[in-house]
Amino acid sequence: MFPAPPARVREAAPRPAEPAPPGKGQPKQRDAFFDNAKYLAIVLVAMGHAWEPLTDGSRAAEALYMTVYAFHMPAFILISGYFSRSFDMRPDRLQRLITGVAVPYVIFELAYTLFKRWADDDPTYDFSLLDPWYLTWFLAALFVWRLTTPIWKLVRWPVPLALAIAVLASVSPDIGDDLDLQRVLQFLPFFVIGLCMKAEHFQLMRRREVRLLSLPAFGCAVLVAYWAAPRMNSAWFYHRDSVQELSAPPWTGPVMTLALFGCSMLLVVCFLSWVPRRRMWFTVLGAGTLYGYLLHGFLAKGSRFWGWFDEYAWLHKPLGEIAVSLIAAAVVTALCTPPVQRMFRWAMEPRMAWAFRKTSPSPQTSPGPQTSPTPWTSSTP
Repeated sequence: MFPAPPARVREAAPRPAEPAPPGKGQPKQRDAFFDNAKYLAIVLVAMGHAWEPLTDGSRAAEALYMTVYAFHMPAFILISGYFSRSFDMRPDRLQRLITGVAVPYVIFELAYTLFKRWADDDPTYDFSLLDPWYLTWFLAALFVWRLTTPIWKLVRWPVPLALAIAVLASVSPDIGDDLDLQRVLQFLPFFVIGLCMKAEHFQLMRRREVRLLSLPAFGCAVLVAYWAAPRMNSAWFYHRDSVQELSAPPWTGPVMTLALFGCSMLLVVCFLSWVPRRRMWFTVLGAGTLYGYLLHGFLAKGSRFWGWFDEYAWLHKPLGEIAVSLIAAAVVTALCTPPVQRMFRWAMEPRMAWAFRKTSPSPQTSPGPQTSPTPWTSSTP
């Protein structure tokens, strides 16, 4: 008799977007795809803010503005949810949530308040932690979303529930402005979808047929936006108001919320399908998008306060619009660079060991994905 051959062991296929946990003493490996996506999205955010003063006199600028606003923040929020999948109430993760989200929120809410008082000549403008001004709303929203992560991992149908909450928020005018809760609730489905996603879903977006279909999809989106520009209030894309505050009939709340959700998800997929997976010259800048996001707001608002778009009429011409776009992209790129990160790390990623009690590290029961207090920064818990 011959000895039985050894049993064949089937090897599990590697998960492309989730590298194996690093060994002891080795830094966690960053995924170039997500850094690339964050950088490209922050460039679109800055360009969108630069286009806003141009939309009144240019239908083309309004169409591009509406198209970009349909997906750039949903893309950021979806990535935020994806990197929140392993969040729990472990002390070290709560500490990182405070230092990486809550503290920058307080610092920049104060900084923006002082800037508005000076640049807009409004010395009576009040400082309020409950009323986020301009870009700080995202930090407040991310803090709330991250804290609710265990709930979304517990319920059976998280995405339909989040969509129902968003719909109800759109027809609830009494929510108020505290912590910009309208945005927190109306953007919630994108965060929850990110929580439910796996590495394989991002891999599917890279399929050749998805990339090819994304081109006509983007083209159709721009054409629809060009048609809708004089007929539609672009404030729908901000998700910060109820239908009553937009002077729209109540039935439009559920219809517009679901329609815009579908359009946004389609464009997010189209956008992510073309994000490079390999390291590019701008990949390193993906770790500094929080810096670009918060710092470019001073220039974006300052250009309005100081009347640059009114003073220089050539900015409203086609060549001027192109120049504005390139300047916005260059400025936010510079603000994401490592020297700027080192200069402002005290505000964006403070250590603050002195503020917390020493706790023994809790064993992690499952490896889980790489997480960070925001999808913008380089740090991980």
